[in-house]
Amino acid sequence: MPREFTFPDDDALDREAIDRVIQGRDDSYEVEKRFLGSDGHVVWALVTNSLIRDDDGRPLFFLSQVQDITVRREFERRWQQTVSNAPVGMALIDLEGCFTEVNDRLCAELGYSRDELLGTNFLALTYGADLPAAQEAFADAVEGRQDKVSVERRYRHKDGHPLWVFVRAGVVSDADDRPAYLVVQFDPVGEHLGDRRLAYLALHDTLTGLANRTLLLDRLEQELTELPSGEDEVLAVLLVDLDNLKTINDQYGHAAGDQLLTTTADSLLKAVRAGDTVARLGGDEFVILARLASSSAAEAFRLRIARLLGSEGVTSGELLRPRASVGITTTRAPNVPPEELIAEADQDMYARKKERKASDSL
Repeated sequence: MPREFTFPDDDALDREAIDRVIQGRDDSYEVEKRFLGSDGHVVWALVTNSLIRDDDGRPLFFLSQVQDITVRREFERRWQQTVSNAPVGMALIDLEGCFTEVNDRLCAELGYSRDELLGTNFLALTYGADLPAAQEAFADAVEGRQDKVSVERRYRHKDGHPLWVFVRAGVVSDADDRPAYLVVQFDPVGEHLGDRRLAYLALHDTLTGLANRTLLLDRLEQELTELPSGEDEVLAVLLVDLDNLKTINDQYGHAAGDQLLTTTADSLLKAVRAGDTVARLGGDEFVILARLASSSAAEAFRLRIARLLGSEGVTSGELLRPRASVGITTTRAPNVPPEELIAEADQDMYARKKERKASDSL
């Protein structure tokens, strides 16, 4: 009898399911349940029950197929514990962008209950100004262009205030190696400091909102550790220097110079991909971190940035032409010191600036 080897807390038989099959409402039914082995150990099984009828359609007996799913259930249990006990907010997001699983930490961070978040599209919680970049990053992931995304975004807490969150998303593929869903970590910026606004200011340039040197070095270290071995992909570090910022400050005032800096920051953010980092080192220097397919792709990217910053722009009602020198260095070595890469990009920038000045003087 099934009851003799069924785990005490599980039902031996599902009478309602049996009746539905006998009455012809269902062809068969499945149930996941636990059995007790001969030595007392617990075995999880998927039981598929099909009704066998005689030639006149009268029920004769059930044929049960039993599949051992103990390993799968143990994996699911450990995964659930991993998500539930994670020290950061975690979620699973389907290819439509909707939450299919969330942990308590994420609910607490965003102020919503689990039932409120499940089925909600993450874009509905994304702060308006960050929506285009969030949509682009999500499209890159679900369409297979990137398998990992690390970005900083603002989400809207249930009470309405913006919440800065560092988001790490990884794509999980199906058996055909196509994106199936995303595993996402949400880590509020500066939560350990108690005052999130102060923490944000500690990691960002106050004028442009870009990452500052501290956050840049942290991102650079992270990018280096994630460099794939044995591939052509490179980490490119671009250093951008606005050549004429001092002239603009002197001729039009520091307000014009500040506006030029913010305009340049916006232009750089629009030129890079989701997941790239744009930082301001201070003064007239900016840094871009980007993972690119090859060294030649990195140089093409540098040229595009240099041309972009050579275009005309309007600042304080005056037509100005920003002049920028853009240096670059690339690496495939994960153990190179971050400061060394910035210094190499800086040296390359000054060499290009010197070369251009020599050419302009001819």
